[in-house]
Amino acid sequence: MLTRAVVQGQVVGWNIIAKRNVQIQSLPSSAAVEILNKQRLKRPSSPWEICQPLIQLTSVTSIANRVTGACLILYGFSMAYLVAPGTFDSTHIVEFVGGLPDYVKYVGKTILAAPFAYHSWNGVRHLVWDSTTKFLSVKGVYNTGYAMLGAAGLSTIILVFM
Repeated sequence: MLTRAVVQGQVVGWNIIAKRNVQIQSLPSSAAVEILNKQRLKRPSSPWEICQPLIQLTSVTSIANRVTGACLILYGFSMAYLVAPGTFDSTHIVEFVGGLPDYVKYVGKTILAAPFAYHSWNGVRHLVWDSTTKFLSVKGVYNTGYAMLGAAGLSTIILVFM
């Protein structure tokens, strides 16, 4: 008897199967499309979808930071490679560089100074981001990006003309 009541869905007079109190309303297809469009407007959209063709400062500075880091590593290995086979006197290096035309000196200094200044100031920018959340808004990221570019440019000019 008990098994029969369980199979039928009733135990001690209670109904085991839950009943829904939901009323279904029939809508025309145009209303369904309208509801769907309203729901789609409330969904967040990816920034990539909004401004795909634009080159953003954030992506350019991120890529440039990686490139300048690689350049600095390349400089270090190149210097080690040049110095390792023999001994160099500072007098020979000074004489060699002194014999170069001025434009070659300035171009060489710029090639050495620009990645160093950029990578250093971008590192400071990241340290500022890590120490405070004040600049972690879109406006703050762009402002620190412009400040970093200005500081890197000014530092490069100062280092080149030293």
